Amino acid sequence: MADVTSAVLEEDLEPGRAVERVTHPSCGGIAVFVGTVRKTAAAPEASGKNVVALEYEAHPSLAAERLHEVASEAARRWDLIKVVTEHRIGRCDLGAPTVVVACAAPHRQAALDACRWIIDTIKATVPIWKKEIYEDGSAWIGTGS
Repeated sequence: MADVTSAVLEEDLEPGRAVERVTHPSCGGIAVFVGTVRKTAAAPEASGKNVVALEYEAHPSLAAERLHEVASEAARRWDLIKVVTEHRIGRCDLGAPTVVVACAAPHRQAALDACRWIIDTIKATVPIWKKEIYEDGSAWIGTGS
């Protein structure tokens, strides 16, 4: 049974801490994805605008529950030893980490495949919503992160 840790957090994420938490002597591969706030707007109506920050909102209980379900499913599918998934809520400034996924497995391919599947599934299924903040306004960006 894998060690799976998931959280929706209001404080800054620390990707290095996630790597430390998944490091294990039986794992030869650790894959990490860190999503950050980029300057380029994603909203079609904001084309050409610069992002100054993002704001994330989440369903209070379902977001954390679903985040853990996704990580647990990946652990089963890819025989992972440890998994950490964390997602920010609240305001995040340029360059700040907004989501961290860390997967540890005996072999690199399982860790890499699971990490990609987890972030793609988080974006598609976890009830977390993103608003881009511009110098002159804001726009909500679909669902997911």
